[in-house]
Amino acid sequence: MTKIPGNVFPRRLDKPLPVASKADGLWIVDSQGNRYLDASGGPILVNVGHGREEIARAIYDQVLQCDYVHGTMFTTPAVENLAQALAAHAPPGIDRFYFLSGGGEAVETAIKLARQIHLENGRPQRVRLISRWKSYHGLSLGALAATGRTTFRVPFAPMLSEVVHIPPPYCLRCSYGLIYPQCKLRCALALDETIQNLGPDTVTAFLAETVSGATIAGVPAPPDYFTLIREICDNYHVLLILDEVLCGFGRTGRWFASEHYDVVPDMVTMGKGLGGGAAALSAVGVQGRHFDAICNGSGGFVHGGTFSHHSVAAAAGLAVVRIFEREQLVERVARLGEILGQKLSARLENHPHVADIRGLGFLWGVEFVKDKGTLQPFPRSEKFIERLWQNIFHLGVVLYRATGLAGIDGDALVIGPPYVVEEEHLDLMVEAIVKGLERTVG
Repeated sequence: MTKIPGNVFPRRLDKPLPVASKADGLWIVDSQGNRYLDASGGPILVNVGHGREEIARAIYDQVLQCDYVHGTMFTTPAVENLAQALAAHAPPGIDRFYFLSGGGEAVETAIKLARQIHLENGRPQRVRLISRWKSYHGLSLGALAATGRTTFRVPFAPMLSEVVHIPPPYCLRCSYGLIYPQCKLRCALALDETIQNLGPDTVTAFLAETVSGATIAGVPAPPDYFTLIREICDNYHVLLILDEVLCGFGRTGRWFASEHYDVVPDMVTMGKGLGGGAAALSAVGVQGRHFDAICNGSGGFVHGGTFSHHSVAAAAGLAVVRIFEREQLVERVARLGEILGQKLSARLENHPHVADIRGLGFLWGVEFVKDKGTLQPFPRSEKFIERLWQNIFHLGVVLYRATGLAGIDGDALVIGPPYVVEEEHLDLMVEAIVKGLERTVG
């Protein structure tokens, strides 16, 4: 048994964790003086860099000015100004924002809001949600029911509400054994088929990550996938919820990843980088017409939270938006993201254990296999990605790992650095992966 010191119930129980004593810019320093390049921004979260004085000052000033008021009693300039700032960059028509603390909360809120929108529009029979396998939407019970990651679901399966899942647009491992574009987007057509099988009048919404994030490591959908998805949703009056907690807010080189596909959702969830890593902050953006339906309904949105619409978190979020605008970070991600992809491909695409390199902006995935010809994954029992990750960590680079890409097997790394990296740091990341692979498989 591993002995974990202290009184904290930590996120990892297999070994004591190093103690982070300082984080500044791109770097984390532990209590032993070891420096780590944060090449994933934690869980693809830190976007403007660690220790930004502007965010610290905004939080400090807001605490002194108005630290907390309850969202049912007051609003604050911080909350109002953040919503206005987000509306200036959000997809067309998304002009109302419900603020929360974490991405899972935002997903739960969107799921409930979809149901109530239908209730207010006289469609009480719509109760079913459709999501995708290999997705990640959070670990609270409602969000977990929508999540399509097997290992997270199995322990709590008896507690989960019914959510119907369809295959993701994961061309490397197509669920139908087809090849794009000859497949005619069979994975998108599965939504139409599933809605019909459930009964079109029973479905509330379709929930999907715009770019698949943590579970299958940065997989963008084919170019016309979401065009077809939007058409199907419109045909059956099903709401489209795009989960951009991980892939939104500049991560793919656009303010919102839906811009790559020229599609406008009914709702979009955001989080992680919304607070720059300095504050727990998430949001649901919703089309104004749906907001109006709630306003004109029976008594408001039946939802809430002690820390929803929190003024201090909102002040942090507004500071992040202003940094984005002033430093043109979204445009920077678009430019350097292409360079990162090129560097990854140049050094890794011919490696015998690299099956795929994919991504957009500063969200890239590298998938590893035991046999490149057959795409046979490493068995989960071999803990391949854990060993590779640890070897890279010992080289002073922090990345994010993904498992379960092929059933319960399958391994990948996710690269998602802060937006303030320089090209020289991209080289450090890529070379660390190359050297880590050498130490892991020879």
